[in-house]
Amino acid sequence: MVKITDSSINIEKLLVQVTKPESGAVNVFIGTTRNNSHGRKVTGLEYEAYLPMALRTLEELQQEAKNRWGLHDVAIVHRVGKVQVGEASVFIAVSSAHRDEAYQASRFLIDKLKQVVPIWKREFFEDGTVEWSLQTHEQTTETEA
Repeated sequence: MVKITDSSINIEKLLVQVTKPESGAVNVFIGTTRNNSHGRKVTGLEYEAYLPMALRTLEELQQEAKNRWGLHDVAIVHRVGKVQVGEASVFIAVSSAHRDEAYQASRFLIDKLKQVVPIWKREFFEDGTVEWSLQTHEQTTETEA
């Protein structure tokens, strides 16, 4: 399941959907809006997406993860619109036979989502300023550190 929504993410419902009887592992990643960024107080975020391309890219990532790790199911949901501090902005859940595949697939999905999916974030700061922020980040692995 892949979805982009302007509503709150129903984490419990999605978790039930992705959990399968044959799965020995379900890994969940929930990205939430934190109250600070680069030492400044954040009051909220706003996300925009190029919906047709974002959905297509998420579906491609979902299929790649299923094929690569033999997953039983995948759910990827991302918010658009305003997201308050403490609320979920992104939800990723994967189910698989074993934990290693679930961990690897979950990490792959969030990292690739931030790199290639056309979703943009605007940060609102306590001092009244508003700034666009790139979702893309540098990935550091244990072997690189």
